[in-house]
Amino acid sequence: MLRGASLLTLLALAASVRHFEVAASFEPAKKAGANAAVAVTFRALDPDVHVNETPAPQLRLDLAQTVLEDRQPKASTAIPAFDPATAKYLDLEKPVLFPVAVAKAAPHGAHEVKASVVFFYCSSREAWCRRGSADVLIPVSVR
Repeated sequence: MLRGASLLTLLALAASVRHFEVAASFEPAKKAGANAAVAVTFRALDPDVHVNETPAPQLRLDLAQTVLEDRQPKASTAIPAFDPATAKYLDLEKPVLFPVAVAKAAPHGAHEVKASVVFFYCSSREAWCRRGSADVLIPVSVR
């Protein structure tokens, strides 16, 4: 059994591994026939950790949901070598937009769509790169 101090140490270590807060929102299509989008925002919890442009982040909609259809282009299967010294990073002041459409059979009303965001990120201070993922809930209103 863990003692109080040991448990606090484990919780502190687990919290230090998290580098971003990730949130998602639904943006309806601006005109008929256009794609809607899921806007994903990243908030860095460490100013020296950045989300890579390549490979680009990916949104993975939960397969069980029936509200949104994925309209993203096919992702490349090639994964480039990561080098924090030459990597290009996303501007985290802007959301990353993923094209989607409301499914024709989606019931009217408010829904929460489960998804995950997969991304690669690097630390410029510590010179490492990693793959990250975050589960998100996307509020969607279907009219």
